[in-house]
Order: sequence, then C-alpha cells, then structure tokens
Amino acid sequence: MQPFRPFSGLVCAALLGGCAGGAAMSTSERTAIGGLTAYAPGFDAVVAPDTTIERLADGFTWAEGPAWIEDGGYLLFTDVPENRIHRWSEAEGLSVFLEPSGYDGPPTGVLREAGANGLFAEPSGTVLLADSGSRTLARLDPRTGQKTVLARTFDGRRFNSPNDVVRRSDGAIFFTDPPYGLKDLDESPVKELPFNGVYRLDTDGRVHLLDDGLMRPNGIALSPDGRTLYVANSDSERAIWMAYVLDAEGAVTSRRVFADAGDLVGDAAPGLPDGMTVAANGTVFATGPGGVLVFAPDGMRLGRIETGSAVANATFGDDGRTLYLASDSILARVRLKIAGPATSR
Repeated sequence: MQPFRPFSGLVCAALLGGCAGGAAMSTSERTAIGGLTAYAPGFDAVVAPDTTIERLADGFTWAEGPAWIEDGGYLLFTDVPENRIHRWSEAEGLSVFLEPSGYDGPPTGVLREAGANGLFAEPSGTVLLADSGSRTLARLDPRTGQKTVLARTFDGRRFNSPNDVVRRSDGAIFFTDPPYGLKDLDESPVKELPFNGVYRLDTDGRVHLLDDGLMRPNGIALSPDGRTLYVANSDSERAIWMAYVLDAEGAVTSRRVFADAGDLVGDAAPGLPDGMTVAANGTVFATGPGGVLVFAPDGMRLGRIETGSAVANATFGDDGRTLYLASDSILARVRLKIAGPATSR
C-alpha cells in the first residue's frame, strides 16, 4: 500500500480560475468546442444534432482515464506525463487529487510516462488504476488514498506499462499492457515481456494472457452483459477495435475485428483508437481519429463527437447521460440522449 499524498490540498474552485497542472473554467468561461459529424441516421438517437460540447478545464499535458465517482458526485482523471490524478466537480471545481499518481521513486531514465493512466470506478467505491509508471495494476481507495498493488508480473516477468482497465460484475479484471510508459517503447532495455498483451486478473490473483498479437493494445471496455470485451489497437497501420467473446470464466472463445478506422487516420483527424466506454444499450463510444467515434452494437459507425483535438478517453457521469471527455489538454463533456451503465448513475 502507498499512503495518501494529496498535492498540498490546492484547489482550483470553479469561480477562482486555475492552479498548478490545469485551470478550471467558470460557468461563463465554458465555451463550446468542436462539433458533431453524423455517418448514419442512428446518430441522432444518441446525441441531439444541436448539442454543444462544453470545455470544463484546460492546461493539462495529456488528460486521460476519467472515472465518475458516484459516492461524492465527482470525476477523477489522470495527467499521465505529469504523474497526477485530478478531481473535478460542478460544485468544487478542479483540484489535484493525488501526486504522484504512479511511480514514486528516485529519478529514473527508463520511464516515458511516470503517472497512472486508465481508471475504472468499482461499485464498492474503490478505483482500479492501470499504473503505467509503476508498471502494475493497482486499486485506490479515494476515501483514504490507500493504493494496493493487485498484479505486477505475468509468467515471472514485469508488465510493460498497464494502460487501461475494466472490471466485470463477477470481479474479473481485464487490462491492456502496451509499452507507452517506457522510454524507447518496445526497444526499452527494461521491457521484460516480448509482446504487448491483453490480460485477465481473476479474483484469486491469477493473471491470464488473452491476446499477445496486438501491436498497441490500449483502451478496453465490456459490453453490458459482460460477454464481449472490446480492445482498441492504437496502431496507425492497423487502427482497429477488437471484440472478444468471453465465457463465464472470462476466457476468450472467439474474436473478431469490431470496427476499423483506417480510412480516417491522418493529420486532419488527430488521434488513434484509445479509450472506450459502452452505453447501457450496447452503443460503443471509442476515442479514435478525429474524436469519439460512436458505434452501434454491431460495429456500424454512427457518428463522431469532436473537440478539435485528439480525445484520449471518455466515461459516463452525472445522471448517466453525460459523457466526460479527456481530450489532450482539455476536460470536456457532452450531453447524450442515451444512458451509460447502471454503475454510472
């Protein structure tokens, strides 16, 4: 466990402006950004055509991993290069919740990103961390700040840099492990695994490799029934999302390409397949080239939610019909016509 070490208690109240590591927007300063692109008529049933995307805060190096904490009604999100977890709420604005969020040791020349990355809010009130900097999967209790390592190795070798994480209702945890946290990536001298994997952590502590064939496994999410696992591949040469059918134990019984964004990759559409979240009706919100791509449960591309920059990750919050966006240096949100999973409201 790691003791709670908040960043000097400094708060950026919504009416006061900013603080180190980011600046909150007052209500009057919250400008509309980006826009919407429809690819199919069904997009209008997800988000109204006249809906605006609202910028809530900015000034981050790379915002990531948002998770809505229902007990308290606030959002946690990471700034991975800055090794921080931020807290934002409508009532209290922005604050630095935890620093360091990941690696907490002497200076080292082997890390590219020292902070925690993806977060997942558990029903009990705790938060799972894909702790890229510490190269572990961990659990954080926001009420006490205690951080507990759940797994650090597979087959006796250290993980590369866990990136994103999701939990199934039976307690099985699924996570991705690309090399993004390591300086020199796949060529890092401290990289112990010869692949970049997708894993399952069982409640008894055993780690199972589900896929070692993706170049850059990144964002991860589950279908509402927990039977399909979605994984983003952040590879410009193969910008896809995989869908894995799971059995009751969480083993993969079949796999397929769920969606492909290769036609969108380019300078005009910043970003690659990254973080994901899934609505209660199975609609998939997947960050990718140009913003958040919205897919029907069968993989049909319905539309895109755009902030004007690469979007790293997204999650449902508030009453379950608000989508929060961690987008490059910005925290934003957009109101939807559909709801997220029951745990988000």
